[in-house]
Amino acid sequence: MSVKNREQNSRSSSVISQRWTLLLCLGSFCAGLFFTNRMWTAPEFKGLTRITAVEAESLKLVSEGCNPKSLQEKDVKRETEDILEEVSKSDNAIKKLDKTISNLEMELAAAKAAHESIRSGSPLSEDLNITGQSSGRRKYLMVIGINTAFSSRKRRDSIRATWMPQGEKRKKLEEEKGIIIRFVIGHSATVGGILDRAIEAEGRKHGDILRLDHVEGYLELSAKTKKYFATAVSKWDAEFFIKVDDDVHVNIATLGKTLVRHRKKPRIYIGCMKSGPVLAQKGVRYHEPEYWKFGEAGNKYFRHATGQLYAVSKDLATYIAVNQHVLHKYANEDVSLGAWFIGLDVEHIDDRRLCCGTPPDCEWKAQAGNVCVASFDWTCAGICRSVDRIKDVHRRCGEGENAVWKAAF
Repeated sequence: MSVKNREQNSRSSSVISQRWTLLLCLGSFCAGLFFTNRMWTAPEFKGLTRITAVEAESLKLVSEGCNPKSLQEKDVKRETEDILEEVSKSDNAIKKLDKTISNLEMELAAAKAAHESIRSGSPLSEDLNITGQSSGRRKYLMVIGINTAFSSRKRRDSIRATWMPQGEKRKKLEEEKGIIIRFVIGHSATVGGILDRAIEAEGRKHGDILRLDHVEGYLELSAKTKKYFATAVSKWDAEFFIKVDDDVHVNIATLGKTLVRHRKKPRIYIGCMKSGPVLAQKGVRYHEPEYWKFGEAGNKYFRHATGQLYAVSKDLATYIAVNQHVLHKYANEDVSLGAWFIGLDVEHIDDRRLCCGTPPDCEWKAQAGNVCVASFDWTCAGICRSVDRIKDVHRRCGEGENAVWKAAF
């Protein structure tokens, strides 16, 4: 075969091979399409509806919850709540501990007072055992201590004839209403002298005098106040302890109703709060020798209850009893009492019904239905000429003879 023929045959084979290759590729492509459509048809999802705006918002919130920042904020919030819960538990535990300590202090004060009474030879109260605590644990509402002096026999008799029940009524007042009333007095500089014998005879006759281990004297009123609270809290388990002067008129039922409003508060100090000037000049009444402790000349005292009548809760009376040997005494007993509570968690209650004036002031208030707790004249720091006038004050401003028996405390 010639060279020319071989070249023609070679070209013909090449053309045929290219055509078959193209047909083979086209066939393979079609077969691939057919196979793919048969094997990889996308499944149909049934029950799938379009998402609403509300659902989309919910999904957004869920997706945001997976945000690390959101998770961190939730962890911080949870930790804060746990901390607050622990703080609340600690606060409750502290309150319980505080109450326990208060009770222990009261028992300690009673034991100390009882020990001092035994050592000094003074008799204990009839309802006290050797520890100074009431064997029957009789509870009283309040103890009213009327501050008096050896020279004030007529004042005491005028009070007995007006607002202070006597005899069987006084005993009934103690048993049914839980109200103790006593005239409070110490002893003279000459122990066992004529003054002491006279007050002892008066006490045996009326049974309404509380003797203190204290030397009487005008400049010793702060010491007498401490001794009164220490003695009273050791003898009677009462909710409130009151001090009142023997030239002041008191409505007992109104006083009781006023105090029971605050009986759930642990430490209250109630009276007519004032802030008088600190008197530095010697020779004047109410002169304060330690005036320099209150700052520059012309300064005023801190707020404290006026001395005619004030009341403290049992915890505060116990505090005074426990700390009586370290409590500082100022010239004025009402200032001293206020100073003893500075720095303590004490609620000061200013109630102006505890310092009404004498008629017509207290009379107008009584007619308006706002009966006063106590009445006196500011100009005299008590009822002026109280022996002569207290009966008239009682008649015009008294709450009524049966008020205390009808009252529910």
